[in-house]
Amino acid sequence: MDQGARTREYNLNEREIRAIIGGIVLAMFLGALDQTIVATALPTIGRELGNAELIPWVITGYLISATAVTPLYGKFSDIHGRRFALLTAVSVFVIGSIACAFAPNMIWLIVARAIQGLGGGGLISLAQTIVADVVSPRERGKYQAYIAGVFLTASVAGPTIGGVIAQYLHWSVIFWVNLPLGGLALWMSYTTLARLPRHERPHRLDIPGAVLMVCATVALLLALSQGGNLHPWLSPQVIGLIGLSLVFWIAFALRLMRAREPLIPLPLFANQVVRTGVLAAAFGMGTFIGLTIYMPVYYETVWGLNAAQSGFALLPLMLGTVIGATTAGRLMSRLDHYKRVPIIGLSVAITAMLVLAFFVTTLPFWLVATLIAVISAGNGTLLPVCTVAIQNAVAVHQVGTVTGAMGFFRQLGGALMVAALGAIVLGGLGAADPDAARALRSGALSADPERFAGAFAWAFGFAALILAGALGFLLRMRELPLRSGEVPSRAAPDPA
Repeated sequence: MDQGARTREYNLNEREIRAIIGGIVLAMFLGALDQTIVATALPTIGRELGNAELIPWVITGYLISATAVTPLYGKFSDIHGRRFALLTAVSVFVIGSIACAFAPNMIWLIVARAIQGLGGGGLISLAQTIVADVVSPRERGKYQAYIAGVFLTASVAGPTIGGVIAQYLHWSVIFWVNLPLGGLALWMSYTTLARLPRHERPHRLDIPGAVLMVCATVALLLALSQGGNLHPWLSPQVIGLIGLSLVFWIAFALRLMRAREPLIPLPLFANQVVRTGVLAAAFGMGTFIGLTIYMPVYYETVWGLNAAQSGFALLPLMLGTVIGATTAGRLMSRLDHYKRVPIIGLSVAITAMLVLAFFVTTLPFWLVATLIAVISAGNGTLLPVCTVAIQNAVAVHQVGTVTGAMGFFRQLGGALMVAALGAIVLGGLGAADPDAARALRSGALSADPERFAGAFAWAFGFAALILAGALGFLLRMRELPLRSGEVPSRAAPDPA
């Protein structure tokens, strides 16, 4: 072990591992639920607080801050330990929730949501990092099922709970609910994570690099959220934001090359497994997030479903992802050539997506739902394999950094995919039917279904292309043997 590393280890039994997993699953559920429970309450919030045109920023503000700080938490946890980092993330999230509940106007709520995102950005990536601390790579895949189950539960329960609270109680209750959940997450994190192995080392957090990366990310996401919505894509506002983001990214790259201890060590991305695995995961997660956002629009415009029915119609997408991730995760511990499962899954998903794109106007609804389930299951096989393969390819003390970087690029890939699908749907629809495009932007979804179907055909074709990119990077990723036989360890009591 390198001099200066601080590691205190004892044997962990299965009961202790499950207790640790239970604590981080609760923290992850806290962040995942907040991303879904707010959506159905937004119209009510807009009516009560006014400035309804700012409603999209309630989501965008959270997304921007959460995406920007995700890699910071990874590095922070490598320096100060997982437990302290997770306790910090949960605490900031709860403080942001309280600020949201007291919001007297829309601007206050948007700023409070951004504060929430500063905490929420660390919940999911830190949870995946902690799994890597207590489970060997060969056994790690099967625990990804817990993570997939969290997202499924949040995706199904969140919109329903949010709608019920907004209709029968008050929208602020949505944020007050986070207090007991956050308190329980803090208690479980403080008690159960004290047994975590300690792999942190005396590093420095690259503050200038972090500031440059955050500025670059914020400028890019602002451009993506405004392009085709508040301003045309070729407007000076959007082009200016993209140019500003490019300048910050160049400055960030120069900082990485010159900093004594950069925020994201360049040797990590010189690692072929990390480089290709992160890109494959970003393409796969981007497709999933894009479909999650636009499939309800597709159901409501092309099939004429209402909001409740379109939410129910999303179940095949969510269930398929959980089934695919669970299957691939469990098979990883049994297969030497673990890439074969996602290779087959992505190939089937691409085929199903192309069928949906070419026959979008002629397929019966039951077949559309079946194809969506097949697509999501195939794409779901990719996510646990990439996560475990990347963590397996780096040193133990770098797991937090590489997991945070992967989470950052996955969220950035989702934002890019949502923007791209929006541009395709609105652009294609605007060229064929400008009135329908204006109706879609304003939320009126009563235009000609045939017009919408044609626009979505191009969107589904683009999604198939992105999945093909994920498959290409997966094929290039080296298939290193998964480490096994490592005895999980636990830390001595942490005085912090």
